[in-house]
Amino acid sequence: MSQSALSAPPAKTAGVAVRERPSPGRRVAEAAEHSWRPVALLLACFAVWWAIAAAELVEPYLVPSPGATLDVLVEKSDYLWQHSWITTYETLLGFVIAVGVGVLAAVVMVYSTTVEKTLYPILLFAQVVPKIAIAPLFVVWLGFGVAPKILIAVLIAFFPVVISMVTGLKAVDPEMLQLSSTMGARPWQTFVKIRLPASLPHLFSGLKVAVTLAVTGAVVGEFVGANEGLGYVILQANGNLDTPMLFAGLLVMSLIGVVLFVLVEIAEKLLLPWHASRRDASVTTAY
Repeated sequence: MSQSALSAPPAKTAGVAVRERPSPGRRVAEAAEHSWRPVALLLACFAVWWAIAAAELVEPYLVPSPGATLDVLVEKSDYLWQHSWITTYETLLGFVIAVGVGVLAAVVMVYSTTVEKTLYPILLFAQVVPKIAIAPLFVVWLGFGVAPKILIAVLIAFFPVVISMVTGLKAVDPEMLQLSSTMGARPWQTFVKIRLPASLPHLFSGLKVAVTLAVTGAVVGEFVGANEGLGYVILQANGNLDTPMLFAGLLVMSLIGVVLFVLVEIAEKLLLPWHASRRDASVTTAY
């Protein structure tokens, strides 16, 4: 094949429109276009918060001003950073354990109907039970260290991981599985080459939910019994009616959840380029 043929543009096909990949500048513009609405909403919420505080519609010990909260974030940055690191550590460790155990449980449930029928109702029961109600038991059993906080984070993040992974593994086209079996592929080869790649988009959807829930689980565990962590900071601030510190702790906790969510989303784009390319494809149908 000649060089000119290789460099020639693709031939037009009926019903298919070729779209050039966006330039970096265009991608930045598209990102700004998609993000200005949530940014505008956040700014509007802060404006309403500031207006309520400035007009003294609510007592300052109930709703502090944004300025007072910002002052606490700056003046107590070392204090908040120390406790934020503890919560982040508990969250990440609980999330990693939940992912490992959840994926393994999902694989076993998909490949064994008996295990699925036995384990699924128990998982549902465990998910329905409020974690704040059983958190004191974990403190009694495991003490006041990080272990009960990590365990609660695992229990809260575990369910979305299992459900999303089971859904992804079962969403494989049966014809693909039949074709794999016909061609003599072994079960582990079918899993690695077909089932696992097909389940990853579903799994990452569950991971995005699970990582934010893991933050909540760690903080809930700190509410029950702890002397460090953002849950401890929020609980102490609430008891002392220190609402600026309370709001600062809530903002930092929300920031941790957002950052972890974004990291999972970045990992999805890096590990699943084929999946992301379907949303930004250079070829689209024109029917």
